[in-house]
Amino acid sequence: MSGIAGMSGIEGIEGKVVAITGASSGIGAATARHLAALGAAVVLGARRADRLDRLVAEIEAAGGRAAAVRVDVTDPGDLRSLVDVAVERFGRLDVLVGNAGFTRISTVADLDVEGWSAMVDVNVKGILHGIAAALPVFRRQGSGHLVTVVSTAGLKIVPTQAVYAGTKNAVRTLLEGLRQESTDGVLRTTSISPGYVRTELIDNAVDDPAVREQTQRTMAELGIDPAAVARAIAFAIDQPDGVEIGDLTIRPTRQN
Repeated sequence: MSGIAGMSGIEGIEGKVVAITGASSGIGAATARHLAALGAAVVLGARRADRLDRLVAEIEAAGGRAAAVRVDVTDPGDLRSLVDVAVERFGRLDVLVGNAGFTRISTVADLDVEGWSAMVDVNVKGILHGIAAALPVFRRQGSGHLVTVVSTAGLKIVPTQAVYAGTKNAVRTLLEGLRQESTDGVLRTTSISPGYVRTELIDNAVDDPAVREQTQRTMAELGIDPAAVARAIAFAIDQPDGVEIGDLTIRPTRQN
C-alpha cells in the first residue's frame, strides 16, 4: 500500500499512526480505508466491534496495517485504551481523528432531555476524553495532531438542530482555545465541518417514522460520499510540519 502514497502525491501520511473514533461506518470507516491506502497505520475505535474486525481484515488483506479497539467515547478509559494500543502496536500516535458523533433532531420545546445529554456526552465529552488520552502522548513525542469532525450545523443554525449545533460549536471553540494554548509547535488542531454526508448518523435521530424517512431521503439525494470527507481529513494531515489547517468546510454544492 505504501506505493499508493507516492502515486497520489500525499507523502506526508505514509508511516503515520492514526487513531479514529466512530470508525465502524460512514466517515470514520472511509477515513480508515483512505489513510491505510496512503500508508498510514490505523487504529480503529467504535462500539460495534464486529464491524471493526471486518474493516481491519479488509485493510490487512489489501496490504495495510490496522488494529481495532472497542471504544465508547463516553468512557475515558476506552479512549486511553485506544491510544495505548496505537503506541504498543505501532510505536507512537501521530493523529487522533475524533469522529464519533450523535444527533437527535427535535425542537428545544420538545424537551428531549435524554437526547440532549447523549449529544453532550458523545459530541463534547467524547472529544475531551480523546484529548485527555492523546495529549500526554503528543507532548512526550514532541508532535501530534487532533482532527475533529464537527458539522456545518454549527455554521448555519436551523430549527430542530439547536442542541446538536451547540455541541459542535462547543467543540469548535474548545479546539481554538487549545490551539492558542499550544503555540509551541507541538500540537496541531483541525476542525472538519461536513455538510450533508451519506452516513448512518440520522438513522436514529428522529422518532417520527415519516420525518425520519424524509430526512433519510434528503440525505440520500443531497449527501456526498464519506470518501470526500476522508480526502479532506487526509489533506489536513498531509500538511508539512509547522503548517496547520485550522478549519475546513466540505459540503455538497447543492446544499444551501
